[in-house]
Amino acid sequence: MDLELDGNVALCTAATSGLGLASATALAQEGAHVAICGRTESHLHDAREQVEDAGDGEVIAVQADITDRDQIEAFVEQTVEELGGLDHVVTSAGGPPSGSFLDSTERDWYQAYDLLVMSAVWTTRLAYPYLKESDAGTVVNITSGSVREVIDDLVLSNSVRRAVIGLMKTQSREFGPEVRVNAVLPGAHETPRIQELVEDAVERGDYESYEEGIENWSDAPLDRVGDPRELGDVVAFLSSARSSYVTGAALAVDGGSMRST
Repeated sequence: MDLELDGNVALCTAATSGLGLASATALAQEGAHVAICGRTESHLHDAREQVEDAGDGEVIAVQADITDRDQIEAFVEQTVEELGGLDHVVTSAGGPPSGSFLDSTERDWYQAYDLLVMSAVWTTRLAYPYLKESDAGTVVNITSGSVREVIDDLVLSNSVRRAVIGLMKTQSREFGPEVRVNAVLPGAHETPRIQELVEDAVERGDYESYEEGIENWSDAPLDRVGDPRELGDVVAFLSSARSSYVTGAALAVDGGSMRST
């Protein structure tokens, strides 16, 4: 299936690893020019090489902290200047610290809000004028299945990420018909975040090895955790003309693990 993304420009935040990188890679493979950002210079170099290897389009990698509005603005402007416009935005962010409600501090809550919500607010606000000018403008927010079903010991993610879904639904109505806005709700994928959680579980004695832990991490009907690229392919589809009548949707990509509708 041709996703008709050849020559389009896609901006992906927090895309030096995990689901953000997988999405940037999928978009590049479909022929898009891709801009990625991340905080760590060494991670940027490796991520840029992976995205460049995936396709023939141009790739730029910018060091930026998505909790800093000015750095996001510079990232958007550099993308438009160097790649000639902006057609697609993918917002991603690393997970906030795990822990229970009673263990979390007020500072934890403010930091999680900046990381998960304000980063999406700033990115979409700054990108919108360019997306509106495009004939193919889209936004895809990578959130979590925790926006529908809470996950033990992830109170910050459970609570704060839900604001991104409210933002997405509102923007889909305000930005239409020129710009479509959707979200994906990942379940367990073998990202560095999941790898860290599994390794912590091994250290606690929950599993004897990483292999046992990752094999038993998901209770999805498909009986495995996902490959990050499987999420990236869905993001590319939602960014493409093949999903031209889809907006305001929150699509679970979780192997069927979510029990709610």
